[in-house]
Amino acid sequence: MKIEKKLLPKSILELIIEEDAKNIARERKHVIDYLKSNADIKWFRKWAASEAMIIKKYGEEHINHMVIDHAIDHIYQDAIRKEKVVPIAQAEIVEVISESPLKFRAHVEILPDAIISPNYKKIKIKKTLIQVGDKEVENALDDIQTRLTRFEEAEDGYAIKLWDKITIDTTWYDKDNKVLESTSMQDYPLIIGSKLLVPWFEEWLIWKKMWDEVTLDITFPKDYHNGWFAWKETTFKVSIKKIEKSVKPEFTPEFIKELRWKDLDLEWFKNLVKEEIKETKDMNARVEEEHKLIDELLKVTNLEIWDKLLENQIWKVFDEIKENLSKDGLRMVDYLESLKLSEEQYKEKNVKSIAKKRLEWELILHKLLEIEDTKVLDSEMDKEIETILARFGSEEVVNKLKELYIPWNKYYEELRQRTAYRKLIDSFFE
Repeated sequence: MKIEKKLLPKSILELIIEEDAKNIARERKHVIDYLKSNADIKWFRKWAASEAMIIKKYGEEHINHMVIDHAIDHIYQDAIRKEKVVPIAQAEIVEVISESPLKFRAHVEILPDAIISPNYKKIKIKKTLIQVGDKEVENALDDIQTRLTRFEEAEDGYAIKLWDKITIDTTWYDKDNKVLESTSMQDYPLIIGSKLLVPWFEEWLIWKKMWDEVTLDITFPKDYHNGWFAWKETTFKVSIKKIEKSVKPEFTPEFIKELRWKDLDLEWFKNLVKEEIKETKDMNARVEEEHKLIDELLKVTNLEIWDKLLENQIWKVFDEIKENLSKDGLRMVDYLESLKLSEEQYKEKNVKSIAKKRLEWELILHKLLEIEDTKVLDSEMDKEIETILARFGSEEVVNKLKELYIPWNKYYEELRQRTAYRKLIDSFFE
């Protein structure tokens, strides 16, 4: 097989491929055998039909077209494997130059080549120093307790406390004792401390009891979100109809195991939470650092991204957003309606810049990986896998993951690729 390559504008690679007649003869035999197995020739079983019968039934010209089509497909696939070409779209067979020997011209769209100046080696991004204070850990524990708080109906004579849940009827009056329009609420649920209503409203209900009738004189703050109420002097009349005590979970070893599948006491759990907070802060900081890095790399890179490639990436990002909305129970059509945007307007305004930045990042990293020849050692892979497995307390899950992360497995090789990219990116940080 002979192959000539030429890079055309807009990342189109032209391949002129020639194959000798001996290999084409093999293709002809495959076509004849295929036609024999599918032919319907009267008085003859399929396997007994001769080549002459097949030619008589289908015609030499039709068979020859089939041979050329099959040969081009197989030869093209062999050629791109041999040349290590990665197409991003189906190839176009521009012309068949000759049939004997078979020679044809194909155009295939490939990823644009990022031309990176050697100055990239001077780029250094300062790493953010991440620290986690005790207060952050305590806030995280409070958040866990708040989210998992349950409520129990209070006994007679119980006085309302902070974080209890109550049900009230309330009506608001102005200073002339006239009911303010649209302010009456019946069976309104309220958690004391949530600060959903006007400031001090919830605090003044603490220590009140079931069926208490409470009158509250409240002046709205000047910066109240509803400007009509700003500075307004009002009277709230409140009837307490139901009280439910808040029962926050205690951080017992049993409760902690339910949360993290690990046998830990409170101090060890705090250490774990501290590590989780640091991991989240590290991830957020890294996103910012990588944004800085790509901005610096773009300054020393010549990269042209063509419309078709960008359009494909826009669709990819758009589909990801659509899927994430779906997980939250939202439909993209409803989301677009809330924004008063068409699909095309949303892509142009919200998606295009994200897609372009992601595409630039992927192409530059791909090129740098090739330039630097970044490799991931087996020992580094073992460490990566250990880190992943350590996140899970279930032995069953760990065993299943061990079956996935084995050399040459899809998941193993994807992890190796991600690790190589991270190793490359890390080389720019100081």
